[in-house]
Amino acid sequence: MSHPLYGSMRSVHPLASVLLQDNPGPMTLDGTNTWVISVPDSGQRIVVDPGEDDGSHLEALADGVPVAAIVLTHRHPDHAGGVGRFVELTGAPVYAADPALTIGTDPLTDGTVITAAGVELEVMATPGHTSDSTSLLLTGPGADGPALLSGDTILGRGTTVIAHPDGALGPYLDSLRRIAELPAGTPVLPGHGPELPDAAEIANAYLAHREQRLDQVRAALEQLGPDAGPRDVVEVVYADVDTSLWDAAELSVRAQLDHLRG
Repeated sequence: MSHPLYGSMRSVHPLASVLLQDNPGPMTLDGTNTWVISVPDSGQRIVVDPGEDDGSHLEALADGVPVAAIVLTHRHPDHAGGVGRFVELTGAPVYAADPALTIGTDPLTDGTVITAAGVELEVMATPGHTSDSTSLLLTGPGADGPALLSGDTILGRGTTVIAHPDGALGPYLDSLRRIAELPAGTPVLPGHGPELPDAAEIANAYLAHREQRLDQVRAALEQLGPDAGPRDVVEVVYADVDTSLWDAAELSVRAQLDHLRG
């Protein structure tokens, strides 16, 4: 059965609406959140993460006022796979940290500000999930304060996989600590799952979870021996997790082992 929100734009913030892509799964939750950013009646839109190469989703997304900019939070295909077709539909430039994904722009760096559609998006480099992971601080008229478009750095439900070897735990912990310094009450507009009310609060919860997992990995190594492989550790630490998620968990364990052994 199709999700009732697939193909329907939903306004969740004075400056942001979301179009949920019909690509649910263990790694994408309900599907990819494509964010449409603008001041109402500005005559332009910014699209963040057009999603997979799905014609119906991209066509629905392109139907409307002109797209002034496409912004990618990271390179994974559930966020960026459809960008080529979306450029064909809209003619918009593409902003991304990965130079291979930019079209008509320079690669994003920390502190870059994208101004269009009556709003500003300030780039926060938040590597860890992937090396190019980027979060965006959204500000503009009509909003009480900034909102954080977090990509996969923070999810609306559950926790994020560290996509080893491109992702790494040390940078991810640093990214969470940086998000934890945002003003209290900064809402999170994530790449998957529902929006969250407080970026700093969830970042601190993620940090506590990561420290707990590291303790569990240390304990597993004491039980299994220091040369235990990632899958051996997964079978101990993630014994209570559905085995369909073990391959993803193994990526995070590899990142955790690199962090502990490095």
